[in-house]
Amino acid sequence: MLAKRRWLRTRRGNDLMLMKLIVTTPTAIALDESSVRHVRAEDPSGAFGIEPGHADFLTTLSICVVRWRNGGGEHYIAVRGGVLRVREGKVVEIATREAVVNDDLGHLRSEVLATMAENVEVERSARSGALGLENAAIRQIYRYLRPTDRPLKAKPLE
Repeated sequence: MLAKRRWLRTRRGNDLMLMKLIVTTPTAIALDESSVRHVRAEDPSGAFGIEPGHADFLTTLSICVVRWRNGGGEHYIAVRGGVLRVREGKVVEIATREAVVNDDLGHLRSEVLATMAENVEVERSARSGALGLENAAIRQIYRYLRPTDRPLKAKPLE
């Protein structure tokens, strides 16, 4: 197996030694890169790397920055958890809730912070709306259960 890996590493220029990286969110395809030589990500057990010819693999990702290399250098995509799958050592697929792509790690940090701040506002607004609906439902139930007439005073037991 080690000899096979060494042989694979010496043939990096060959198209057989490239992988495809696909990152999807519920609303879009965040990344579809076809000439990937190496992927690095992180799951709950720690960081790991994937090269062409990797065994089939399935794991859940932590919130992390996924790095990949191709002929143009190293690139980055921040993901909010998700699932990573390697198929036939040729395709790496990541399904995640959110993804932010940037080739500059410094700019990626500021983009992620801005996106998180925006999401906090959206989540706060959604929570506020849900709380309003909950309160309206409780008031409606209370009106339904509340008697319309005043209750009669009970006669004391003799």
